[in-house]
Amino acid sequence: MSTEATDPNITLYRLQACPYCERVVRKLQEYDLPYQSRFVEPMHSDRNVVKRISGKRTVPAIVDENTGVTMSESANIVDYLEGTYGEES
Repeated sequence: MSTEATDPNITLYRLQACPYCERVVRKLQEYDLPYQSRFVEPMHSDRNVVKRISGKRTVPAIVDENTGVTMSESANIVDYLEGTYGEES
């Protein structure tokens, strides 16, 4: 059995056609980071899975098992990805 995980270590909780979510997707693709998308309920009050992982019901939210980081807000996520996986890291 291979020691390499088959599932990506980054999970992105998102909505279809969400511009803030797409901003994070573009950054993940720019750094060629494998990730898994989890599409959440459109109704804000139904996003219990996101609330459990990030403490908020807002998307995008990201879980990075490589670093143990969980966060929401697209600007914060983009800054995190740049700082962690960008060329200067």
